[in-house]
Amino acid sequence: MTSVKIRLSSIQDVRNFVDLVTKYYDLEIDLVSGRYVVDAKSIMGIFSLDLLHPITLNAYTDDAAKLLEDLKPYLV
Repeated sequence: MTSVKIRLSSIQDVRNFVDLVTKYYDLEIDLVSGRYVVDAKSIMGIFSLDLLHPITLNAYTDDAAKLLEDLKPYLV
């Protein structure tokens, strides 16, 4: 599993983020904020989180190099 902190500051960031992680259809990717865990590919789930603070992204894979490269604009 790979865990990183991300920040989604605007509605456009959330849209672009969901479009990006949806390309990784074969990976399970979750977002964790406090006690809440949502699917990173769910735009409605993301909007239910507290976006004022960094969110933990958990990607359940051992080879996340390409994903992390794509996520650079959102990494904290």
